[in-house]
Amino acid sequence: MKQNLQQIKKAKSGDKDAFAELYSSIYLDLYRFALYTLKNPADAEDVVSETVMDAFVSIRRLRSAESFKAWIFKILSTKCKQRFKQIQNQAVELPEDLPAEESSASFDEAIELRHYFFLLEDEERLIISMHIFAGYTSKEIAKILHMNANTIRSKESRALKKLSAQLNSQ
Repeated sequence: MKQNLQQIKKAKSGDKDAFAELYSSIYLDLYRFALYTLKNPADAEDVVSETVMDAFVSIRRLRSAESFKAWIFKILSTKCKQRFKQIQNQAVELPEDLPAEESSASFDEAIELRHYFFLLEDEERLIISMHIFAGYTSKEIAKILHMNANTIRSKESRALKKLSAQLNSQ
C-alpha cells in the first residue's frame, strides 16, 4: 500500500508512468464493476476508458492519496449512471448464432443468476456491484452515492432478498 501511495503522489505531480502503473493495478476492478453494472462489455470498456481519462486529467485535484480508489470509483459510478441514461430505451439485439441450450448445470445457473441480477433496478445493481466487485463497505458506498449508510444496507439487503427469491422460485 505504501508503494501505491508513493505512485499516487508521483501521479499527482504529473508522472505519467506512475499513473499508468496505478491504472494497470486497478483496471480489472474498474472493468468488473462497469461490466456487472452496465451488462455490456463494450459499454464497460467505454466508461472505464472515459473514467481513466477524466482521472488522469484531474488527478492533481485529488485531495488525499489514501482516497484514490474511492475517488476513481466515484468517477466510474458517475460515468455508469450517465451511460444508463443514454442506453435506457435502446433495444438489445441478440446474435443469430446464440446457442439455444447448454448442458452444463453450473453454466445454466450462472446464466440464470446473471439474468435475475440484470432484472434488478439500476441502483440495486450499482450498490451490489460496488460491494461485491469493488469491495466497498456500506459507508464508502454511501459516501460515493451521497446516501445514508443505513439506506445502502437496506437497499442491498432488499436487492439480495429479491435475487434469492427469484432464484428459489425456479
